[in-house]
Amino acid sequence: MPELTSLNRLQPRATLTREPATWMSLDGDWLFRLAATPAAALRELHATRGWHTVDVPGLWTMQGFEQPKYTNIVMPFRERPPHVPDANPTGIYRRTFAIRRGWHRRRVVLHFGGVEGALHVLLNGEPVGIAKDARTPAEFDVTWHLRHDGPNELIAVVVRWSDASFVEDQDQWWHAGISRGVRLYATPTTHIDDVFARAGLDDDYRDGLLSIEVALPGTLGDATLAAQLLDPGGRAVVDVPFDLDGGTAHVDLAVRRPRRWSAEDPALYTLVVNLNGQFGRETVASGVGFRRVEIRDGRLLVNGKVMLIRGVNRHDHDDRHGRVVSRDVMDADLRLMKQFNINAVRTSHYPNDPYWLDLCDRHGLYVVNEANIESHSYYDEVCRDPRYANAFLERVRNMVERDKNHPSVIVWSLGNESGYGPNHDAAAGWLRARDPSRPLHYEGAINRDWSGGTRVTDVICPMYASVEEIESWAEGDSDTRPLILCEYSHAMGNSNGGLADYFAAFARHPALQGGFVWEWIDHGIRQTDDRGQSYWAYGGDFGDVPNDANFCADGLVWPDRTPHPALYELKFLAQPIRVESLDAARGRFRIQSLLDFTTLAGYRGTWELTEDGAVVTSGRLPALQIGPGEALDVKLDLASDSGGERLVTFRFFCRSAAAWAPAGHEVAWQQFALPSRELGAQPAPRPQPARRARPREEGNTIILEANGVQATIAVKTGLLTNLSREGRCPLLGGPRLQLWRAATDNDGLRLLPDHESGVLPYWLGLGLDRVAHRLESIRVLRDRVEVVHRASGRRRWDDAVHRQLYRLRGEHLLVENEVLLGSELDDLPRVGVALTLPSGLEQLDWYGRGPWDNYVDRKASAVVAQFTSTVTDQYVPYILPQEHGHKSDVRRLTLTSESGFGLEVEGVPTIGFTASHFTPDDLYVARHTTDLAPRPEVFLSLDHGQRGLGTASCGPDTHPRYRLTRPSYRFAYALGVVV
Repeated sequence: MPELTSLNRLQPRATLTREPATWMSLDGDWLFRLAATPAAALRELHATRGWHTVDVPGLWTMQGFEQPKYTNIVMPFRERPPHVPDANPTGIYRRTFAIRRGWHRRRVVLHFGGVEGALHVLLNGEPVGIAKDARTPAEFDVTWHLRHDGPNELIAVVVRWSDASFVEDQDQWWHAGISRGVRLYATPTTHIDDVFARAGLDDDYRDGLLSIEVALPGTLGDATLAAQLLDPGGRAVVDVPFDLDGGTAHVDLAVRRPRRWSAEDPALYTLVVNLNGQFGRETVASGVGFRRVEIRDGRLLVNGKVMLIRGVNRHDHDDRHGRVVSRDVMDADLRLMKQFNINAVRTSHYPNDPYWLDLCDRHGLYVVNEANIESHSYYDEVCRDPRYANAFLERVRNMVERDKNHPSVIVWSLGNESGYGPNHDAAAGWLRARDPSRPLHYEGAINRDWSGGTRVTDVICPMYASVEEIESWAEGDSDTRPLILCEYSHAMGNSNGGLADYFAAFARHPALQGGFVWEWIDHGIRQTDDRGQSYWAYGGDFGDVPNDANFCADGLVWPDRTPHPALYELKFLAQPIRVESLDAARGRFRIQSLLDFTTLAGYRGTWELTEDGAVVTSGRLPALQIGPGEALDVKLDLASDSGGERLVTFRFFCRSAAAWAPAGHEVAWQQFALPSRELGAQPAPRPQPARRARPREEGNTIILEANGVQATIAVKTGLLTNLSREGRCPLLGGPRLQLWRAATDNDGLRLLPDHESGVLPYWLGLGLDRVAHRLESIRVLRDRVEVVHRASGRRRWDDAVHRQLYRLRGEHLLVENEVLLGSELDDLPRVGVALTLPSGLEQLDWYGRGPWDNYVDRKASAVVAQFTSTVTDQYVPYILPQEHGHKSDVRRLTLTSESGFGLEVEGVPTIGFTASHFTPDDLYVARHTTDLAPRPEVFLSLDHGQRGLGTASCGPDTHPRYRLTRPSYRFAYALGVVV
């Protein structure tokens, strides 16, 4: 019965801080049992045996009673709305408690912060009420149900599936249980029911406007009501009484020149409201921030400034507890977002815990707050079904009333992926009347027509639009609304290719005001295999059918909040400082503030000049007394050019500790090549004076030897079998043409073969995962050896021809490559060669881009420098193993043992590489990280190029300019032996 959204549930209200003596937590140990159906639960309510102790908040799907299920769009059962399966697991939670002394003459409210499933509450055997919105509070007046002279028995019956499940069809795990805290709070009979504090700014954005509305049910008598406003330092700036007339008190105030709230300077005031009456005293408090949000001339403004949203989408997720997220975990999320220059979050796709908004208020994040509405599986049906009209309206109302006082909330969202229909219009109409101070957002209304949906969305908010699409809109559209991508740059696995192109488009077009990367966190659930090794599970790992496999592993951080490499790319692109080159050769640069409200005085800057990877000189930048949007020109004292590759790198750090970062935290960096040599123009190894090396044939081998270096090529296979110096060889095999990589999620969803995305099916059709090689020819050409192989994964030997020329130059073996491709091979994973090195060559040093993974379409953040690491540390443990670890624009690298013996590679001029203890096939066949067993050998891939990463798992494919589509390639590198 969708029309019945709740029963006896109190009207939604703002989250208010109450005095400690007026509330008590019911979190902790509860008794629990799981019934097969709601009817069975009724019979088992008072069973004497078969109860288990569980944590509340806690989900029974994470406490061993039933398995979680993961689907993206499809419902986990076949019934159509509003019907649900007869087999409908139903949890029974039970606990006893004693009421606090002194509460016997007070009104008492029972509060459930969030319950996954349809909630039915009983207290002392009497029905109390029903609630169905899983992610906003359900409150019930239990005053007359309580026993004050003995224990009270509270029972919460949670039915897993209900008609409400069809509007909670978000891309996430299906769980069940009590997901947020449970408590009781007491008020006088005449009490403060709600407070709405509208804090804004005047038209000059200078003085504050504060409208306070207090709801007061009950008999007022001679009660008095007063409000006090405390500034961020705790000093009272306003004391005002209310005139009481009826059930609502209201006052409008002017506050002279308050500190304005913004994500950069989250100046949070505190509003304290006191009620004194014949039935007792009550004090509540709420945070207040003076700021003004508006859309003017097609731009979203905060305090008069055009915003650039550098945002992410955030689900509630904990790898051990599901959607039960502790305050410590939320604190960690907030710190990481601020440390990585994120300034906004969309609460996808439901209101997050109120504590999350408290953090955003306190530390500064803009919030698009989203109602708990998604009917993705019945996209165009439920939004037009009048039986669900009340559910849409109530869920929007529950969100707005709960969160209306949070200054961090700058936009309301009507939900996600639920089509567009009259149910949305009704909800939007109510919302605009209740809170005209904030714009509305709803993607479903512009899903098919970006110019539509004006009744329900003030923002053009597409998802997964390409750069070309949004730029075309910005150049030609006359819409008076700004464009903010509600979801883009899908972060599934090794992803976020092309993110820099979006930020470049944002910079070119003021109407493009940023967006929210999908998404913050991988939704893996921690499990342990038979060997005691932990891994993160995804859809299907619990036997759940249907499922969408690892499509839930699409975040910028792993489930333990460790950043993916892509998060560093976002941090760089979202940084608050930009450096411009005015005349790099003469050391003239401009430091530009990208902040809107605060100065750069809280940061310090350094610079460093390197030549061919070695530090030449460095220094500190002058004090950054730079106002918002302003710039400072600096002159660096650069050393004279000695002919090497010279790079200047700027870095910026926090001067002092903040609540979200320690002193010295790096917030921004930027690198410039000085004109002595273009970045990446590393020359070929300079030949040393030596006698000319002429190849010689010995038996079944061809040998090149000079300057103590010997290279041996097998005549029968054409493979380099030996490269040695002083009798020591760092090679086991190769180099051999390599066209394959362990497919990323964007290459193709290999666990979801019916999902039409990515280039993987094309690659598999070409047999690139099983390429065989055939020697075509081998011959000696004066001082070099020419080897030609053909390669194919389908026995069509014209698919690829690989020509290698080997010759010794000084102490290096120079390998020149030409790859000719058949007409059908026009979009490849990679073009390069694979080598195998013996165990022990673990030490890795390179001069190129780093330190994190970087690819042709995700390398803006990676500076060119000299880096030191290990082969083992190149491993990036994506939840579904896949290609990782690549470094681009590499001038030279070495792989050595503890004694210093190993292999040296020099790019001519540059090369890309990966070094791993896993082969691409090892990664491709594995489903989880625990399926991988590191091999002792080192597998070195030297890449002329890899296909960019793109975002094709859900969004635009790799841009054509980042693909490998040419019919032929030439590249070279040099190999040397380090002894």
